[in-house]
Amino acid sequence: MSRFRSMVEEESSGGIDISPLIDCVFILLIFFIVTTTFVEETGIEVDKPQAASSRNLEKNSILIAVTPEGQVVYGGHDIGIAGVQPLVKRMLQKEKVPVIIQADNDVPAGLFVRVIDEAKLAGAEHVSVATRRHAS
Repeated sequence: MSRFRSMVEEESSGGIDISPLIDCVFILLIFFIVTTTFVEETGIEVDKPQAASSRNLEKNSILIAVTPEGQVVYGGHDIGIAGVQPLVKRMLQKEKVPVIIQADNDVPAGLFVRVIDEAKLAGAEHVSVATRRHAS
């Protein structure tokens, strides 16, 4: 009987310990969560104009949308023209990122220029316009 008991103990103690593997997986998961950058969308859909010279910009940027009704939107909230400058100043204090304006096709040019001007007055070095690729 003691011989049988010793064989059973040898087989059960010969298993693989996976706790270090689980630790490594959790460390990698935390690393990827911390290093991932999240893009905050504007929260509304705009009909962007087409441009043949359009190109992809950085993912980490400040996205501001302008609707044909005159709304200036960031993160799904209407911030108005007066909210552009404080928003851009606050965001640029964290990191120097470009400002991308998503203006609808039907936005008046005067409103569009005012939004660009407010972003520039807040200290934005790069202000770009979001467009669709021109269908070739």
